[in-house]
Amino acid sequence: MTSKEIRQAFLSFFESKSHQIVPSAPVVVKNDPTLMFTNAGMNQFKELFLGEVQAQYSRVTDTQRCLRVSGKHNDLEEVGIDTYHHTLFEMLGNWSFGDYFKKEAISWAWELFTQVYKLDTDRLYVTIFEGDQSEELTKDVEAYDLWKSLIAEERILLGNKKDNFWEMGETGPCGPCTEIHYDMRPDQERQAIPGQELVNGDHPQVIEVWNLVFMQYNRLKNGTLESLPAKHVDTGLGFERLVRAIQGKTSNYDTDVFQPIIQFIASKSQIEYGADEKTDIAMRVLSDHIRAVSFAIADGQLPSNNKAGYVIRRILRRAVRYGYTFLGFKTPFINELVPLLAEQFTGVFDELHQQQSFVQKVVLEEEVSFLRTLTIGIQRFETFAASHDKVDGDFAFELFDTYGFPIDLTELLSREKGLQVDMDGFRRALQQQKERSRAATAIDTSDWVIVSQGDQTDFVGYDKLEAMTQILRYRKISSKGNDQYQLVLAVTPFYAEGGGQIGDSGSLVSFTGEEIYVTDTKKENGLIVHFVNELPAVLQGDFKAVVDKAKRIDIESNHSATHLLHAALKEVLGEHVNQKGSLVNASVLRFDVSHFAKITADEIARIEDIVNHKIRENIVLNEQRSIPYRQAIDSGVTALFGEKYGEFVRIITLGETFSKELCGGTHVSSTGQIGYFKIISESAVAAGVRRIEAITGTHAFAVIKEQFDLVASMRELLNNPKDFIAAISKFISENAELKKEVENNIKERTLSMRADLEAKIEIVNGVNFLAATVDLPNADSVKMLAYAIKGEIDNLFLVLGADFDGKPSLIVAITDSLAKERGWNAGAIVKNLAKDIQGGGGGQPFFATAGGKNSKGLPQAIARAKEFLT
Repeated sequence: MTSKEIRQAFLSFFESKSHQIVPSAPVVVKNDPTLMFTNAGMNQFKELFLGEVQAQYSRVTDTQRCLRVSGKHNDLEEVGIDTYHHTLFEMLGNWSFGDYFKKEAISWAWELFTQVYKLDTDRLYVTIFEGDQSEELTKDVEAYDLWKSLIAEERILLGNKKDNFWEMGETGPCGPCTEIHYDMRPDQERQAIPGQELVNGDHPQVIEVWNLVFMQYNRLKNGTLESLPAKHVDTGLGFERLVRAIQGKTSNYDTDVFQPIIQFIASKSQIEYGADEKTDIAMRVLSDHIRAVSFAIADGQLPSNNKAGYVIRRILRRAVRYGYTFLGFKTPFINELVPLLAEQFTGVFDELHQQQSFVQKVVLEEEVSFLRTLTIGIQRFETFAASHDKVDGDFAFELFDTYGFPIDLTELLSREKGLQVDMDGFRRALQQQKERSRAATAIDTSDWVIVSQGDQTDFVGYDKLEAMTQILRYRKISSKGNDQYQLVLAVTPFYAEGGGQIGDSGSLVSFTGEEIYVTDTKKENGLIVHFVNELPAVLQGDFKAVVDKAKRIDIESNHSATHLLHAALKEVLGEHVNQKGSLVNASVLRFDVSHFAKITADEIARIEDIVNHKIRENIVLNEQRSIPYRQAIDSGVTALFGEKYGEFVRIITLGETFSKELCGGTHVSSTGQIGYFKIISESAVAAGVRRIEAITGTHAFAVIKEQFDLVASMRELLNNPKDFIAAISKFISENAELKKEVENNIKERTLSMRADLEAKIEIVNGVNFLAATVDLPNADSVKMLAYAIKGEIDNLFLVLGADFDGKPSLIVAITDSLAKERGWNAGAIVKNLAKDIQGGGGGQPFFATAGGKNSKGLPQAIARAKEFLT
């Protein structure tokens, strides 16, 4: 079976078992502060396991693209070195939300493996949870008995809590799991050592393929377990490992998942895959990393210097470094893999195919940038190695952190120079950085405290800015010594941050009249959480939730304006324009779009005209709620890459043929409320991405008024000329002429001093010596004078001092021959003299300057100059 057939067979099998096939969530996570990337198939269903939203289907199946390169699941350094770890991988899964449990999950897994995929049962082993006395958890007898009816008992192995009790994190849903392992060793090796001795032993050919998790507990903050109200099944089957098993390969990279890309790399590098371990590793790294980078970019995460963007940049740089060092790619090449990858995933993850040119452009720009950095880093290493007999840990870490050098590259370069790397020092520096990073982002969150019955929040903020409500639960969060509280309300008019729009603020007023300020509103998984700095004195009872109306109105104006802007950009720049990020707050809107050239002043003017024309049309908002996703897409609505949409969506239409987008944000009821739209800046934020910042409504009015007032003040200064532009042009021209005249006068005055000063030169110990204070207006004129005298007099030692409005300055000039013959250094001399003016300076051996803050010390510095001769 091909990899495509294997994937489809899985989905079709569970569809036949009444499972709904759902699309993969984006690999970049939103609305979950505990995750940067989707690292498991269950992530998109986390809110269902937590009981925060109601499951739409009780049985689902999918293939989820996952990324494991940060936090607890960090496989990056193993990728390419071994044959079964990946940065990005597919996780096939089937889920039951309070429906079937262990019996069906286990029997279907066995049916799929043995009857559909026809895997060799003599190579299969399973593990079940052995129990844990410290947690008062007993052996999973139910799973054991179920397996016993399907597989020989000697192939059912007991696993400890680490291997066979799955947990989402430190808190949250968890439960025992049963894993299916496959022994891919040759028959001779299998006869010599039984497979059960190698299960969970990190053997590259005896690997876990499928994990069936039985969610039945919830881990509380204090570490205790409580039973969940409903039991769930969460399975994860590693697609790349499964393909390897079915296709009978000894490496994931030998399957048709990776071989097309690897053979393309081999052809381009003219190095055969399989000929050498080092080049093989490099090809595996490139073929893996391009997948992670491409899908992250397609899902909306651009490479950058912080958080998720830094992780993506680091993955790409690791690939570039391997290609550079081992495959001889000294110019950009990795971007050429994007079209091949996009074609491979057409019909599976079409997001990449739809954005192929954009993704390739971003990868290309990153390659160009890092190859430049890599070259500088190697030069830095060469300079360091020339004057050291060992590479200390701090320098190795600098190469790692600043120039993207993995430690093995530093070791490679060091070995070529016969140098040792202080690995202990490197590890200390790396650990210190990790601890600093953890400390900077550490957030301590308590368990939820239940106040009133109910789990779901009824959001009424599209229609109301006030609502009567109750507090359902609260918890305390602490970060960097600051305490806050999160509240979950039964009913809320507060919009939770999402889709680029910031969360609402406002107040909660209790029945006693106490008012608590709501600082922000966010969505975490399926919960709308309200941030407050203090809790109400009485948590029970009714509260009035009141949104800050003035702020909301400004936010809505900016959000509706982004929709008009998006449509106008497509009209002016072309249909290739797609939103790549946005920020909508009360004062400004920021809109990032895919476009490969600077947006010209003429284009900006046309975009503004279109948007303002639509504002003046006063188009009435057409809002449609709970529309089936497929129906919405078929109607031609604009959907954003990287967003996870549910089965039902909300459509915002502003002009039936102008702007029609999927959007969950709040909007004006008609475009006339926006008032006026003005673009205030346009810039580049990444390869192929332009950023537009704009203002609307009251903020646009304030800026326009400010500009009118500024022009009025300038007119008044110029005595209110009829032709304002001509008056300013004349003023600038006259100023330039006067400035040139002043400079000429200074030059004449400077050169006229030369003769007087040269007359004061005295011979001291065979050297022409002059030290004097001069009255000149700036440092350039003193410098000009010094060079003029130095150019006329041989064997000269010259010191000039000047005072520029209380800021003393010194210049020391020595003829080149004198500096060389006597070994004098003007920089060292001026630094010594500068002590008298409480300053410092430096320069070249034949010319140096210094500045200070004590003008009274200038005569003493000039007087001391002769000491260097005597």
